[in-house]
Amino acid sequence: MEYATLTAMLAPAFFLTATASLLLSANNRLARIIDRARTLLLELSSVSDDKERMLYERRIQMQRRRSLIILRAGQLLYAAIVFFVATSLFVAVDAVAQHRLGMIPTVLAAIGVLCMLVASLLLGRESGLAVTAINDEMDHRHDPRCNPALAQAGVEHKQDRQA
Repeated sequence: MEYATLTAMLAPAFFLTATASLLLSANNRLARIIDRARTLLLELSSVSDDKERMLYERRIQMQRRRSLIILRAGQLLYAAIVFFVATSLFVAVDAVAQHRLGMIPTVLAAIGVLCMLVASLLLGRESGLAVTAINDEMDHRHDPRCNPALAQAGVEHKQDRQA
């Protein structure tokens, strides 16, 4: 009987490990988003052009969206940890109570897995937004119409070719 109880408690432990890894990743991503937002806010303070200011405000808004998505994913991952720990505890209590708790441990585990699923979908969504944000910045930095330094270099390059 004890062996079966310990075996039943292993599945939530594996889910706990996976959830902790996702949570660590989400927290690292959140830290990077916060760093990027701070950099954008600092750069925004020195922008005088209205068009450039709107661009920075749009980028800051994107970082805000990303941070909120990561926050929700993190909350769901913490909830998953709670449900997996509760599952393990209820499996142990169920063994002592001679299996009178019925489906409670299974329902708790299912809720934990559902939290992980939704959190993973949110993390995937945030990754897509991260790629969109960096692509936008790369496009902007390599567009001579948006980057005065590139525009000037293009003029100088044309003059060199004509000479």
